Amino acid sequence: MMLLPPLAPERARRLAAGFAGAHILVIGDAMLDRFIAGRVTRISPEAPVPVVTFDHETHRIGGAANVAHNVTALGGTAALLAVTGQDDAAATLAQACRDAGIAASFVTEPSRPTTTKVRIVTERNQQVARIDYENDSEISAELEAQVVASVEQQAGRASAIIVSDYLKGCVTKRVMESAVRSAAKHAIPLLVDPKIPHIDYYAGATVVTPNHHEAETATHMRVRSADEASAAARAFRERVRCEAVLMTRGDQGMWLLAKDLEGELPASAREVADVTGAGDTVIATMALAMAAGATAVEAARLANEAAGVAVGKFGAATVTPAELLRALEMSTER
Repeated sequence: MMLLPPLAPERARRLAAGFAGAHILVIGDAMLDRFIAGRVTRISPEAPVPVVTFDHETHRIGGAANVAHNVTALGGTAALLAVTGQDDAAATLAQACRDAGIAASFVTEPSRPTTTKVRIVTERNQQVARIDYENDSEISAELEAQVVASVEQQAGRASAIIVSDYLKGCVTKRVMESAVRSAAKHAIPLLVDPKIPHIDYYAGATVVTPNHHEAETATHMRVRSADEASAAARAFRERVRCEAVLMTRGDQGMWLLAKDLEGELPASAREVADVTGAGDTVIATMALAMAAGATAVEAARLANEAAGVAVGKFGAATVTPAELLRALEMSTER
């Protein structure tokens, strides 16, 4: 097992302090997560399903919007570029972004519903059912041109670019090409949270962050051990034609393949409540750290600890700089 070198606490604090000066442009599929919570005391006489007695409803921002929220929660500045419908969910999403300190630019398509995931949960946060409102077809050429123009306009102010691809239509080949072009023009890192059907879009990215299932699908290789993770990461990098690969492996931690170094990061989570949105936390932390001057290894160390904090919370969660630094201190004590 090849463990990546540790990150000194003083260096971690300097990098975290640098988050405040980082401006991250997030491009991708923004979503609204709605939670309808209630109590279950009986099974329906109409069908073998639980009857949920409504108690309350909450919402959170998800997808690319959650990536941007993680950026602001960690002290950075986030601009979000996404596509929505022209509906109540879009208005709710826009207000939630404002509340989170995110500068959101939404390209709207009236015929497209804003991607919304409605989860029915019990008082113990057990999910009973989920209803998805979405249109996952690619955006029209007209909307695509608007997104490309916005990417090129906003990239000049960015310290890093994140593409958060959830296959909901915003990330097209042209949009991805504009992100690659803009990152190269301004000499800033480009990080991609990928989806396998778009694997050939990401050539030229600085870092791509597949989970191990995505890496297995893209490379047709099994990932169960460190050696297999290493081989799959190399095959993935060759297939995608990116500079570095950070593979997330759930309770097995992460595997980083960078330009001049590769190795494993054991999982740092002490208690897992919900893995929803953990990948959003990883890529947001990675981008902020690289914008603050971190190497890929240092950024991966910070991202790993941030993910460990995030999965200890319910739903798509965010992490604060204080929580991140506390987690790093605890990891050095272990």
